[in-house]
Amino acid sequence: MSTNREKESPAFRGGAAFLLSQLGAHVAQQFADRVAELDLTPAQAGLLRMLVQAPGRSQRELAEMLGMPPSRFVPFADGMQERGLIERRRNPDDRRVYSLTLTDKGMELLARLGTVAKAHEEQVCQALAPDEHQQLIGLLRRIADQQQLTPGVHGGYRRLRSG
Repeated sequence: MSTNREKESPAFRGGAAFLLSQLGAHVAQQFADRVAELDLTPAQAGLLRMLVQAPGRSQRELAEMLGMPPSRFVPFADGMQERGLIERRRNPDDRRVYSLTLTDKGMELLARLGTVAKAHEEQVCQALAPDEHQQLIGLLRRIADQQQLTPGVHGGYRRLRSG
């Protein structure tokens, strides 16, 4: 039988790595639920965001940036194109290569996604004062840099299935 003393002990509550993992899983699920209301997956939301930041990148470049094999990226992008959110254009410098860009429909959805993401950030960090929120972002970026994570790219793309 556990006691209140055990629940309050630092060992029971976990260290930084455990708390980051616990919060990460919780926050990722909340985000997935929120973007599902826009008929998006988190991976699709990430690609929309990436394309507005790096328009005209080739499929191969985007797959590499995301850490995805090109064989998985192509069907992933196909689904986004079928929905009218992105389009492939021939690269004028190399006609064998397609560049991806957002369509007007993709831009409209990205704007709605921005509103959802902002509300999500506010809800997740509501326990923090504004200066604490900025401090937390700085500390987490420092850890992510030390771990050599690609800025702005979620590790889940590596496990993304094409179907």
